[in-house]
Amino acid sequence: MNLHFDLFDLKLFVYVADARSLTRGAEKACISLAAASTRIKQMEEAVGGKLLHRSAQGVSLTAAGQAVLYHAKRVMQQMEHLRCDMQDFGKGIKGHVRVFANTTSITEYLPQKLAGFLTQHPAVQVDLREYLSEEIVRAVADGEADIGILAGDVHTGEFDARPFGRNQLVLVVPATHPLAGAPSVAFADTLDEQHVGLHHGSAIHRFLQRRAELAGRGFNPRIQVSSFEAICLMIEAGVGIGVLPASSAQRLSMAMRISTVALSDAWAERELKLIARNREQLPASARELFDHLVAP
Repeated sequence: MNLHFDLFDLKLFVYVADARSLTRGAEKACISLAAASTRIKQMEEAVGGKLLHRSAQGVSLTAAGQAVLYHAKRVMQQMEHLRCDMQDFGKGIKGHVRVFANTTSITEYLPQKLAGFLTQHPAVQVDLREYLSEEIVRAVADGEADIGILAGDVHTGEFDARPFGRNQLVLVVPATHPLAGAPSVAFADTLDEQHVGLHHGSAIHRFLQRRAELAGRGFNPRIQVSSFEAICLMIEAGVGIGVLPASSAQRLSMAMRISTVALSDAWAERELKLIARNREQLPASARELFDHLVAP
């Protein structure tokens, strides 16, 4: 089979598939309906089968069309990454690495690791974003992120995955709280009390919200702040209780009148993983960062 799709064909197909309309896809591609129809038919001839089911209501994808859409979007993402990288090179930047990570990784592990890497590679730019672990896996699979750092028992498929450390979520309470000194407590049993948490957009807030929902409960913190230190200051002042990574809680408890209590939930003990779709296929700067992060 000889496929001769050009970039415009792929972009047109993505437009048509997303709009579920040949007419609207052609409009977005700024070509006539007849020209768009001809291009799609030529793609189908090259594939040797239908890519679209056509009806009065619009179009839908065949199995072959879904496969073409998947790869077309990957190609368009890579072209966008190429465009961004070339812009960066024009500005004197020699690499652009996109890293998606969970809250704990960003606050506890990455600052020191990234500082060392960026000192050694001053011409490399790192785009660091915070997401839930499941979102990170999808982003790496779709090519939106070069490297992902996630926590918990999340299926990472055929990715290159390396251990990145372990961390545990714990409950933090005021030193005078009835739970202070308790051996452990279940997260669901704390939800009748007022919680202090990170902002709604944080990965850890959404993670705890989901865990509360799975337990048939709601999770609506009394107050939301921007850092683990601010959470602990509020807890010390008696505003409420909160869930933090153990490493953060233990460090902050040395300077504050707060206590940590282990969570008995299995999900509270989490392994951190560093993932890439394929380390060998990463751009040079991303591959260097990947190796730097897994180094002891």
